[in-house]
Amino acid sequence: MAANVQARGRGRLAVGRAVLRWIMRAALAIVLFWSVSIAAYRVLPPVSTLMLGRWLTLQPVERIYVPLSDISPHLARAAIAAEDSRFCMHAGIDWFALQTVIEDALGDGAARGASTITMQTVKNILLWPGRSYLRKGLELPLALVLDAVWPKRRVMEVYLNIAEWGEGIFGAEAAARHHFGKSARDLTQREAALLVAALPNPIARNPARPTRYLSRYASRIMARMGNENVSCLRT
Repeated sequence: MAANVQARGRGRLAVGRAVLRWIMRAALAIVLFWSVSIAAYRVLPPVSTLMLGRWLTLQPVERIYVPLSDISPHLARAAIAAEDSRFCMHAGIDWFALQTVIEDALGDGAARGASTITMQTVKNILLWPGRSYLRKGLELPLALVLDAVWPKRRVMEVYLNIAEWGEGIFGAEAAARHHFGKSARDLTQREAALLVAALPNPIARNPARPTRYLSRYASRIMARMGNENVSCLRT
């Protein structure tokens, strides 16, 4: 009887060890994948997980990758003004904004976001859409690594080339052609602000036919665009 109990105990221990080894190998494989992707995407045109998902489900993807020099500087300024005012100053994470969000959550303040452009880029190319504490927890260290490995211009270039601006429409060039019938390099300040204003909900918000709310939001972005620090984007 005792021998059977000991045998079952050893069997469960062996299974537990096998599961632990599998988990460790899977984690190592994921880390290796992320490392290779970050290194490769520093020079190669990246694809987002949303784009991959559409390809795997046989849905169309419209994206024309262009360098940052072929995108109107108004669009980068609008993105910084609306999404990440300290983009040129932080190292991937805006700790001041993050602390404010935590304090708001603990107190009675309204909920606000602290996701930087770097964190959004990490989410788009390495992680998955949707809200979860796990994904947020992974974004933080990956954003620090990305900011250390990529120059700021590269982060902005990739961000503007993989952002979704409509059903199956990815990147500034495809968005500019689809919504305004022109190249991304020719976007006006107003058009750039409208595109960025649509980003929180690009499927429901149409920058070419803005609602009153979207138009007002774009105007607020334009008012901030001349005051933001964009020195890190200069060649």
